[in-house]
Amino acid sequence: MSQLDVKKVAAPDDKSLPIFAEFEQLAERIRLQAYNLFAHRGAGDGHALDDWLAAERQLCWPAAELKERDGEYVLDVALAGFEPAEIEVTATPREIMIKGGHKSEQSGGGGKSKVRWSELRSRNALRRVGLPSTVDVEEISASLENGLLKIVAPKARAAGEATKQVEISSAS
Repeated sequence: MSQLDVKKVAAPDDKSLPIFAEFEQLAERIRLQAYNLFAHRGAGDGHALDDWLAAERQLCWPAAELKERDGEYVLDVALAGFEPAEIEVTATPREIMIKGGHKSEQSGGGGKSKVRWSELRSRNALRRVGLPSTVDVEEISASLENGLLKIVAPKARAAGEATKQVEISSAS
């Protein structure tokens, strides 16, 4: 299992890293694709969410799953074929962003193979996951094993919240 560095942005309104601009561009592409789906359907009402979700599926990948357990969120992201050095994880108190990219190298293998068709998606991955509640950015960790990126994000404690054991007395 390979550990990955996580870029930690403690202030929720700090959008200075370049990844935020990349995700804004992706959101604009999703908006445009959703509109195109809407227009292609004949512009009828009642399907805006379906159009948006279809546009996201077409433009965003990889597949992901967010679980909540014992005071933390666990985000699993399918990134088969990526090396740890090709993955960037950025976290804020309310979202996690993943960016992956292969450096494509053309081999001059003397023309031994030529791609005729491919179902492989782009070798770039962008995924942004909003979290249901605030997390402790400083404690987030990420690891990659067998093509599965696992990000563990402990929930933030409320201000002044402390762990306390309560003694239970028996009723006699």
